[in-house]
Amino acid sequence: MEMNRPSLRNRSASARLRLPSSKSIRTFDRCATFVNEDTTVFMEMAQHKKEEGNRLFQRREYEDALMKYDKAIKLLPKNHIDVANLRCNMASCYMQMNPEDYRQAINECNLALEVCPNYSKALVKRAKCFEALNRLDLASKDVDLVLSLEPNNIAALEISERVKMEIEEHGIRLDYREVSPLPETPIEKQKLKKKKSHKSVEKIVVVEEKHVETKEEPMKTVKLFFGEDIRYAHVPANCTILQLREVVANKFPRLKAFLIKFKDQDGDLVTITTSQELRCIEESADPQGYIKLFIIKVKPEDDPLFEEAIKRGSPKKNSFSDDKSSSVCIDDWIVQFALLFKNHVGCDSDEYLNLHELGIKVYSEAMEDTTTSEEAQEVFTLAEKKFQEMSALALFNWGNVHMFRAKKRLCLSEEASKESTLVMVKTSYEWAQAEYVKAGKKYEEALKLKPDFYEALLALGLQQFELAKLSWCFAKGNMADVENEPSTDVLTLFNLAEENIERGTQIWEEIEEERLKEGSKPSVEKLMLQKMGLQDYFKHLSSDETTEQGFNMKTQMNIFWGTVLYERSVVEFKLGIPLWKECLMAAMEKFTAAGASPADIAVMVKNHSANETTQEDLCFKIDEIVQAWNEMHDAKRWLSGVSSFRLEPLLRRRVSKLHNTLENI
Repeated sequence: MEMNRPSLRNRSASARLRLPSSKSIRTFDRCATFVNEDTTVFMEMAQHKKEEGNRLFQRREYEDALMKYDKAIKLLPKNHIDVANLRCNMASCYMQMNPEDYRQAINECNLALEVCPNYSKALVKRAKCFEALNRLDLASKDVDLVLSLEPNNIAALEISERVKMEIEEHGIRLDYREVSPLPETPIEKQKLKKKKSHKSVEKIVVVEEKHVETKEEPMKTVKLFFGEDIRYAHVPANCTILQLREVVANKFPRLKAFLIKFKDQDGDLVTITTSQELRCIEESADPQGYIKLFIIKVKPEDDPLFEEAIKRGSPKKNSFSDDKSSSVCIDDWIVQFALLFKNHVGCDSDEYLNLHELGIKVYSEAMEDTTTSEEAQEVFTLAEKKFQEMSALALFNWGNVHMFRAKKRLCLSEEASKESTLVMVKTSYEWAQAEYVKAGKKYEEALKLKPDFYEALLALGLQQFELAKLSWCFAKGNMADVENEPSTDVLTLFNLAEENIERGTQIWEEIEEERLKEGSKPSVEKLMLQKMGLQDYFKHLSSDETTEQGFNMKTQMNIFWGTVLYERSVVEFKLGIPLWKECLMAAMEKFTAAGASPADIAVMVKNHSANETTQEDLCFKIDEIVQAWNEMHDAKRWLSGVSSFRLEPLLRRRVSKLHNTLENI
């Protein structure tokens, strides 16, 4: 008997309906159930509501789950097999609610038992409610009834054990009487009726089910402890040690070699190695309880029964396993109908299985031949490069995010005190500094994946340049001794920025030179993609567009490099380093190479700190410099429609307002 669902044998005979027939009447050993279309729709809706209720129950939304279960019950016939199960689910909701409503749960269990009197799930839940309400006598009757029907019901055994202990503690006496199962609902036999018509006569044949009594071997319940994993199992009353090993192996499939132990009276674990020792343990155990066994995983050489168990083999399922009660029985009429349908259609199902196996085998061999060919290795190499570039580009963009986050706007109130303003400025400075450091780490990770990734080198140079400017402005704003530690760190960052810009520019020039040598001849990569039909996955640029793109890229790099040199000359001038003039001249050369006009260069020279008109405070001004830099990126430079792709957002940098705030704190 199933523990979780009511028995199908409790259905009334009225559920057996006639099989529709148009021309002839066929009689099978068992009549098939015919459900009209409306009933099928309602049953599907009820099942859907039940599943929704189960999900709500798992989320501990018990009131909503109750509503779903109630709607499912209303969609089903009054005595439908699923009504009892739904009533039990509603009882579970009442038992889990806060506060618990055990009386309403008992009422739901009673309604479930009206549909299926021998439903063990309802009896067990009702017993739990009685136990919670301290009605131990009623709880004992329910669990005794369940155990009379299902002697190995684990939940009932546990409740029975608890109830007996409480009864003994309180000294309650119960009038134990022989408990018999509740009578099954009577099955009314359908009377044979004859319906006459001018076309055909239909007959109803009711076939009585033959019950074959089988002698079942008595079983015992054992409790298996494997670390924190605790499982129950059923074993024959007189099973051998090897049979017990098979049960353990089925409960814990990943275990290969293990020892079975039990606790003696002193609390020590003793290994069981023979069937005789197992008999002694069974005799000393409580007849009403279950045997507790402890499973210890060991190496095969430490398991004395490992080789013998291997010789016996490990069957997939024992005849005495827990799944015995859920065995599948196929009615004869189903087999006969399947054979009739197979012969009528004229198909052989075995041939389809053979075709599937043959197809899989041919497919595997073809894939093996393809992946091991020389052409496949070239494709794998191309795929490796693309994945490498894709991973590096992802890290590059990740670093860009941190670069833009570092320019977070600082909002200061005019009414704020100087102390609070200093705290806010310092917090913003630390925030920006941390974001620049994160960006640098992402660029470095991208270069580890793709060493010739010139965009990451230029971005790393920009990160170091921005970090140097931020540190310089903060040190000057705090009136620090810039000739000591801050200046050393700033100049080191400027050196690193120039090195990365130089390396990135050199790699880009090498790539451009190789591209110009190839000319209009397509590369091996493009030829391979065209061969595979993937030419639409990359953008084709004309020779003019490629030239314009290279020119724009070179211009941006020169402007960026010139900006770094220019602002380094300002820092060196402030520190009194004589080399500031050389840096300024080198910056002007880069701006000239980028196509800057004499007027633009004059604006930059005018705004240099060496000019007496700019020495109004401790920190250099960059507003006019940025304006001149933006003018050099005028419409004639960008309206051509050819962008520099990945570096354009970074090199079109905007001056952070935090720098100006740091200067004036």
